[in-house]
Amino acid sequence: MSGRIHPSAIIEQGAEIGPDVDIGPYAVIGAQVRIGARTVIGAHAVLGGRTTLGDDNVVFHHASVGAVPQDLKFKGEPSTLEIGHRNQIREFATLHLGTENGGMVTRIGNDNLLMNYSHVAHDCILGDRNVLANGVQLGGHVTIQDYVVVGALSGIHQFVRLGESVMIGGGSMVSLDVVPFCNATGDRATLHGLNSTGLKRRGISADAMTAIKHAYRALFQSKLKVADAVTEIRAAGACPEVERMLAFVESSERGLCR
Repeated sequence: MSGRIHPSAIIEQGAEIGPDVDIGPYAVIGAQVRIGARTVIGAHAVLGGRTTLGDDNVVFHHASVGAVPQDLKFKGEPSTLEIGHRNQIREFATLHLGTENGGMVTRIGNDNLLMNYSHVAHDCILGDRNVLANGVQLGGHVTIQDYVVVGALSGIHQFVRLGESVMIGGGSMVSLDVVPFCNATGDRATLHGLNSTGLKRRGISADAMTAIKHAYRALFQSKLKVADAVTEIRAAGACPEVERMLAFVESSERGLCR
């Protein structure tokens, strides 16, 4: 191990530290923590519980990663927090372990940015390339797919799902599922069209963009019932992006943001 570990850092016996890991002053690393190669842990950061970080992550100073859930039903079960590669966890962010009622795991994918004071509660599942801006609060069991941006000071209710390439406006309170590629804003959040800028940045083709717009109109701006709109869209032939929209709609248990 050739990384730099400050002499004031506390690393409990049993922790696994990968090669070229930097650990700053007064950081605390628990006995069941595993840290992948080239990861940087900032000053005063606390990593605890059964937490695994992949390679090339950056945990900034004063972040809390792997604390027990804020769930009164939690009884010390051996749940985990799994973090992928190349994530940035900024100052004072908090990420909690899973619970028995939620599959025993909180999972963060790759290339995510969790800004200052953001909170990822127990049993949340985040995909790849998401941005949680300053002060975003995720309730328990929230699912966020890929390429999602959640604006500052927004709250996401427990069990809500945000589909891929969703944009949530700052200060929103989201209590229902948000269909992929959509823009939702407000208290309680409602749809405000498609996240066209995000789709362009992602490189979605012009043909797919057109198909997504037609699907959005059929689902949310026509007089069709949702099930009938899904049938009509499929009958016309759905591209892969639209098919993912429809699968999301069909699997919604909480209800859709309209």
